[in-house]
Amino acid sequence: MLVATIVIAFRGGLQDAPMNESMAYYSTNPTLNYAAVNTEFGLATDIKNAKYNTRNPYNFYERGIALQNVKSFYSKPDSAGLEVLSIKRPNVVLIIMESHTGNVVESLGGEPGISNSIERLKADGIFFDQIFSSGGRTDKGVVAVLSAFPAQASRSIMKENSKQARIPALSQVFQQNGYTTPFFYGGESRFANMKSYLLSHDVKNIIEKSNFEKKDLSSKWGAYDGPVYNRMGQELAKEQQPFLATMLTLTNHEPFGLPVAPRYKDGSTEDKFRSTAFYADSCLGAFIDYAKTQRWYENTLFVVVADHGHFLPRTDLEIFDPRRYRIPLLFFGAVIKPEYKGRTIHHIGGQTDVANTLLNQLEMDSSLFTWSKDLLNPAAKQFAFFNWDHGFGFITPENSIVYDAVSNQVIRNQNTNPNDAAVVAGKSFMQEVYQQYMEY
Repeated sequence: MLVATIVIAFRGGLQDAPMNESMAYYSTNPTLNYAAVNTEFGLATDIKNAKYNTRNPYNFYERGIALQNVKSFYSKPDSAGLEVLSIKRPNVVLIIMESHTGNVVESLGGEPGISNSIERLKADGIFFDQIFSSGGRTDKGVVAVLSAFPAQASRSIMKENSKQARIPALSQVFQQNGYTTPFFYGGESRFANMKSYLLSHDVKNIIEKSNFEKKDLSSKWGAYDGPVYNRMGQELAKEQQPFLATMLTLTNHEPFGLPVAPRYKDGSTEDKFRSTAFYADSCLGAFIDYAKTQRWYENTLFVVVADHGHFLPRTDLEIFDPRRYRIPLLFFGAVIKPEYKGRTIHHIGGQTDVANTLLNQLEMDSSLFTWSKDLLNPAAKQFAFFNWDHGFGFITPENSIVYDAVSNQVIRNQNTNPNDAAVVAGKSFMQEVYQQYMEY
């Protein structure tokens, strides 16, 4: 009993999200938030993280060489990219879909009949079919999309306030350009320290679990996607324009519960995942159909991307398999020029490229996002980088490699040359990502 009491005290209660600094954060003023954090808790956190901030476990090359290798992939193209929007400062609705892997998107080689809304919407939008998630967790995916900072293997920069506050974010850039920046989530925003990350980056209005009525909180984690989309629709009808509205969905997460009858009924984990993915996609389609009836729709760009991939509904994908990281990315809306609607972009890229691609279309400064390239510029280099707790992968048109950091060897290589350019690039990326994480 004593042990159980101590454990409960350490995690701050019996709620799903354990105690973290986000429980104390309440303001967009960082000084006020720092003052609200328990100093002993902060000291213990710093001591716990110290060992991760003193030695780079991916020190493959001399620092200057690794940095130059990385920069070579982000060299600015001589030619301008495609200009696909009819207006330069539209509203933006950015929807980050929980676990919406390419394995449930037919156009990405996934199972048919699950992502029917995405398939329908892409016929009238711009679809990117060679996109990979940066990591395998939500906190890493949110940072990769909103801050264009790659995942850091076993670490998570979102969880460390002294570091996450120093990286840029789209919400800051949009706020500086006169946009409001509401954020919608059916769960607890303090999960993985997300609330402090959002408040540190000029997100002034967070709609989360505590803002929903009890009748809507029937999911293990909070509110299902349907009620959250409904709430976002209500709020956007009143929101000052232009706005950058971000929604993080929730339903397609274990234990894969549903507020409706499951589409797939055999009771297996694989079918539960198929059913929650189908529900999540259906809610997306219903929201877009609703948005089309609203006055703000004609001036709005919708960006849909997954927070990360997943091994389900397949059962044969190891943690290092690139197919586990492939995800959809869709630009949709009335603001897309007619000649670009229905186009599929085959440019290889990742979540971190959303920032540069979006900001370039809106003619906003993207220079802070040094890990991001423009997917709508055919001259930009094609590549994707992903990692997990014990390794990383690098994908180019010429090769796809996977490196295991425990055995320090390439475990998958489409080519036979151990010094292939993709191997060198992957090592350089992992070294520099972790080095920058340490230095923030």
